Amino acid sequence: MPRRTPRTALDRQRTPRRFPKFLGAASICALIAALLSPLTQAAAADSTTALAANDYCGGQCSDILPPGQNGNATLAQILLNQAFGIQPDHAEDQLGPYNNLASGAATLTDAKINDFFNDASFGVASDQVASTTAPGGRTDVTIVRDKKTGVPHITGTTRYGTEYGAGYAAAQDRLWLMDVFRHVGRGQLTSFAGGASSNQGLEQEFWRNAPYTEADLQAQIDNAIANNGARGQQALTDANAYIDGINTYIDASDSGRYFPGEYVLTGHKDSITNAGTIDHFKITDLVALASVIGSLFGSGGGGEVNNAISLLAAQSKYGVTEGTKVWESFRERNDPEAVLTVHNGESFPYASKPDTAQGEALPDAGSVTQEPLVYDRTGSAATATATSASATAAATTLTSAKRGMSNALVVSGKYTASGHPIAVFGPQTGYFAPQLLMLQEIQGPGLSARGASFAGLSMYVELGRGQDYSWSATTSGQDIIDTYAVELCQDDYHYLYHGTCTAMDKVERTNSWKPTTADGTAAGSYRMQVYRTKYGPVEYRATVGGKKVAYTTLRSSYMHEADSIIGFQMLNDPDYVKSPQTFQSAVQHINYTFNWFYADSSHTAYYNSGDNPVRAAGVDAEFPVWAQAAYEWRNWDPTTNTASYTPPSAHPNSIDQDYYISWNNKQAKDYTTAPWGDGSVHRGNLLEDRVKKLVAAGGVTRSSLTKAMADAALADLRAEDVLPKLLKVINSSTVTDTTAAAAVTKLSDWVTAGAKRKETSAGSKTYSNADAIRILDAWWPLLVKAEFEPGLGADLYTAFSNNLPIDESPSAAHGPTGAHAGSSFQYGWWSYVDKDIRAVLGESVQGGLSQKYCGGGTLSACRDALISTLKTAAGLTAAQVYPGDDQCSAGDQWCADSIVQRTLGGIKHGKITWQNRPTYQQVVEYTSHR
Repeated sequence: MPRRTPRTALDRQRTPRRFPKFLGAASICALIAALLSPLTQAAAADSTTALAANDYCGGQCSDILPPGQNGNATLAQILLNQAFGIQPDHAEDQLGPYNNLASGAATLTDAKINDFFNDASFGVASDQVASTTAPGGRTDVTIVRDKKTGVPHITGTTRYGTEYGAGYAAAQDRLWLMDVFRHVGRGQLTSFAGGASSNQGLEQEFWRNAPYTEADLQAQIDNAIANNGARGQQALTDANAYIDGINTYIDASDSGRYFPGEYVLTGHKDSITNAGTIDHFKITDLVALASVIGSLFGSGGGGEVNNAISLLAAQSKYGVTEGTKVWESFRERNDPEAVLTVHNGESFPYASKPDTAQGEALPDAGSVTQEPLVYDRTGSAATATATSASATAAATTLTSAKRGMSNALVVSGKYTASGHPIAVFGPQTGYFAPQLLMLQEIQGPGLSARGASFAGLSMYVELGRGQDYSWSATTSGQDIIDTYAVELCQDDYHYLYHGTCTAMDKVERTNSWKPTTADGTAAGSYRMQVYRTKYGPVEYRATVGGKKVAYTTLRSSYMHEADSIIGFQMLNDPDYVKSPQTFQSAVQHINYTFNWFYADSSHTAYYNSGDNPVRAAGVDAEFPVWAQAAYEWRNWDPTTNTASYTPPSAHPNSIDQDYYISWNNKQAKDYTTAPWGDGSVHRGNLLEDRVKKLVAAGGVTRSSLTKAMADAALADLRAEDVLPKLLKVINSSTVTDTTAAAAVTKLSDWVTAGAKRKETSAGSKTYSNADAIRILDAWWPLLVKAEFEPGLGADLYTAFSNNLPIDESPSAAHGPTGAHAGSSFQYGWWSYVDKDIRAVLGESVQGGLSQKYCGGGTLSACRDALISTLKTAAGLTAAQVYPGDDQCSAGDQWCADSIVQRTLGGIKHGKITWQNRPTYQQVVEYTSHR
């Protein structure tokens, strides 16, 4: 049994509802004692492993990934954790350092960076070796784990052995999680893990987007291999070796009885007799896993039907010409004030507004209905909670406002103290227990990398470092999804394809569940059903000009979830990536929508990836178009879902710009992204302002760039960039109302103090300027409504709110993980408020709204509206503003913001203070190059 660590000072979570009160029974001690006998299979061994000679970072590469490397726990360990808060070894040891940066960044120096990050050098010093394992008894691979974090360092003498070791290590650290997500990808989570409403929502969210059959999954593998020559064949060999390693661990842990305890708690294994089965992995499981990750983080686009609805609402209120003008002003396709990643003025036109739109298929007003996904509900599947989860899942899937998350700060060596580039970057993938990502180092023939990969897809490092370069990504969100209106014929399940009445393809999943120890949700079942066309799955039905249609969504990565494996293979190959240019060439093979960043000892680079379809002339990507040959993607083949794509040179790209920032903001001039909100105020400005100032001063260091990231991570975007203008309107005359005056004073003091959501001291669980924060959290939705609804009218205001959420404060429930997810301020009306208030103040506005809204455009009336709503907000109590949830008591402001590691298994962790920063993060500065 691995050594156990006692509970730390981190705030303890309540026992999750998924693991009920049986854990409090007196018999727990006897049960634990009976389960403690199986020991781990890998004992510590002596080793003389030295730091690798192929490491060119000079000890200046660091990384962090909370909560910890170990994501597997036996039944005994789960029971100990649930009953006494005891953590399995390396399950939580990266959570404390990650949390502490919020309070420690102010005094950060280069020498202190690894107080908050791990040393990410290659290899393990001999005195730091915790264990050495020869997986499956093989002689061509070893897995060395270090004492500090337990990260696996996989070294192979053969390619097969190396990948076999990677699979074995992945199963050691994430077997249960990998099993969960292969079932999510197949739409079978509830039957596997239980019928909790969150499980229902999760499987529905992803299966609606990727309703694949087993044959579809295999076909994607076959096509990816066939189309990529020798690299495709190598990827298949690597994947098979990886799966062999996973399955070897499954067999060993089963016979040795140290498999994850969740298999017992969910009824798949018997803790006494060991009866039951843990199914082996197969290669199609990897595609199912990839479909989840790609859908969650790398599929920009969608939302065309919602766009059409809001356009029609605008035209209904204002008339076609003026309504279209109003709509375009709120859409901000190419706002001149938007923060850009490529900021040298270079233009990369994509998805631009055509001069004359062709083929538009806008719905008749009031005719749109969402296509049902769930049928034949029984038992707990028919409750209000379950149907609410379904509605949330559908909304998340169909919106263009996908939570991309992730940020990057990269500075050219011209502006650093050392003369070498510096990067602080990483993905914001949410917070889970165990974490979706896992760390590893992999060294073998044609492989040399360390970093993070999604569990179950770690045959290659996906984000991390090579021998003399590091790379990372942020979600980009350019539009690779289009909506087609297929005209129905014969009945509701046939459609016209090039003039021929064609049957839709129906794909179904039937899931059922019963209560288990892990999930006490009452028995229930349902059937998921998706109708597929050549133009993708049906998502809505409507009429267009009186004709019955189905609206389908077609994304360029649909049926191509496996294709990106080639790009990741290249990134891990030291003989391929040797320069910024070869890095850009590698990521061009990734078909998901990401922004990719690179740094070595002399150069930096950026490239925006994704298969961007070449649309027919005149097609406006914002709206549905007719499913007719004239409006299809150029050279589109429905059998393979392939088409002509924009060339690499047309994607935003750059080498050695003075600096790069990205926080899911606009990539470059004229490059339209699918989500709304790329305007004058974006969370990317929080990075832009800080990095630009550092670069202007020169002498940037790893610690100063990390400080800039950490400072932005605690900033309230609304308070930093919009609140001063709101206060300018209010203070245009003396504030005589005592309630309003007191609120203004508190808000002004907060702005002066830096507009941070920061604890008074480390671990205090109380914010400085707490009253001001409460007031703004309460005021924002009130002031936005008072500012815009009178002018827009209720219908258009609601329609625009469906295109772009009003707010995304840390305490709000948003994104795929709900509340307590860390990532905040990605989507909101801050740009609208900023532009409108500046216009009312008479200040210069580029790309302004089509009219003034606050107070009908008069300063005095606008001021009255702001003061009135401010008084209302100031009068709301903390309990009203923060009503409490399953994690927090009503009125607990700090807790409402706090980050929770959402349990995907039996181990729970403590809450940490809010930070808006990457989950996995690197700090790198290379000193030399091959």
